[in-house]
Amino acid sequence: MREILKAKRILIVDDEPDIIENLEEILNYCFLESAMDFHGAERLLKNRKYDAVVLDIMGVKGYSLLELATERQIPTVMLTAHAFSPENLVKSLKGGARSYVPKWKIADIDFYLDEAIKAREESEPERASWFERLKPYFDENFGPDWRKQHEAFWQEFDEELRISKEELERTI
Repeated sequence: MREILKAKRILIVDDEPDIIENLEEILNYCFLESAMDFHGAERLLKNRKYDAVVLDIMGVKGYSLLELATERQIPTVMLTAHAFSPENLVKSLKGGARSYVPKWKIADIDFYLDEAIKAREESEPERASWFERLKPYFDENFGPDWRKQHEAFWQEFDEELRISKEELERTI
């Protein structure tokens, strides 16, 4: 159990019941609510407060929900299987997601949520250890040159990561 997640309010949005059940089991020390469609999730996001959101992309209009969560300044983790691509990774990050996680890495969801919530609560620079952790997986699945299509985005992303590491080292 990750201490920072204890008793946090987290919304899970996915159209697959087994994914929701898996997340409920993994995050059983959190206060969880779930929705299996866009309208249910939209209603919850508009009317309740959450410490974080886990969003599927396909089947629930994940990008529209990401926009709403970002407007409400709720850290969001995108969890996807069918939308697993370099384009959707970039779109998720540009839309305000704190991380983009393939569903077959669901067992580590607490790490990604922990990082997203810490970054907000501790006013830390945007953390990217989620990316460092998943980059070898992205490289393997997307191919060696997958970042070239969005080269300017990734150069900026890498520069922000370097700045964050330098800032972090100065505070230690």
